[in-house]
Amino acid sequence: MARYTGPITKKSRRLGTDLVGNDKAFEHRPYPPGMHGRGRTKESEYLLQLKEKQKARYAYGVLEKQFRRYYEEANRLSGKTGDNLLVILESRLDNV
Repeated sequence: MARYTGPITKKSRRLGTDLVGNDKAFEHRPYPPGMHGRGRTKESEYLLQLKEKQKARYAYGVLEKQFRRYYEEANRLSGKTGDNLLVILESRLDNV
């Protein structure tokens, strides 16, 4: 199974939250990565939902296709889809 092996601190800085836990680099540079700074953008509802999805993906180390499959499985189960998705993600063996 594939997983993201790149710099997680860069993703943390992009999303504005500490995904690793105790990351000193995130504390030293709390601004997003990039050479020319961040332009002001009005955060739409879609952008907020996308950021939350990306946070969950990077926190659990799951790529997009696998995450979509987990979502479809959680949607098929009875109950709340969000709760089912968290149960599926937490039950992964690499989430220790």
